Amino acid sequence: MQKDTIMTLTEEKFTTRQLTKMALCLAFCCVSAFISFPLPFTPGLVTALTVALTVTALVLPPKLTFITIAAYVFLGAVGLPVFPGGMGGLGRLLGPTGGFYFGWPFVCLLVSLLKGKAVSFRRYALVAVLIGVPLTYVGGLISMMLVMKVGLWQGLIMAVFPFIPGDIMKALLAAFIGVRINKMFENL
Repeated sequence: MQKDTIMTLTEEKFTTRQLTKMALCLAFCCVSAFISFPLPFTPGLVTALTVALTVTALVLPPKLTFITIAAYVFLGAVGLPVFPGGMGGLGRLLGPTGGFYFGWPFVCLLVSLLKGKAVSFRRYALVAVLIGVPLTYVGGLISMMLVMKVGLWQGLIMAVFPFIPGDIMKALLAAFIGVRINKMFENL
């Protein structure tokens, strides 16, 4: 690489406004993860974190979304108790629900990319429900099957089916919140 290229890659700066929005979204993710409860037949937790992740994807541009969600996963990986249930550490990433954590930065990036420029509840809701929810399950299903050594049907019962109704409602709530926040920022 030439020196000019290296300088361009390393000198990218974020505005104070961008950093503030990223920090607020990161804090929202960390705090919302504490609102969670277990289901008796799965290691997965029902959590408000999925609302915060989707709101982050809807209020931040794609690049900032990816960085923010990756930072959230990193904080949990190094041991801070920011994962659902007040947990943290590499064990969560390597456990039955680890695929969710690995998938979230990429799923949120895709949701952020597909949300469009116009602030629209319908668009946000469709992207969150039809893209965000199903793709989130892919990572969780794979890790559940591998770590728990179960087949596809059992994996679906443990990682997908019980969460679908709640995740659709949470995606709709996130779309509602995302519209409100983005309209508020339009007026500033």
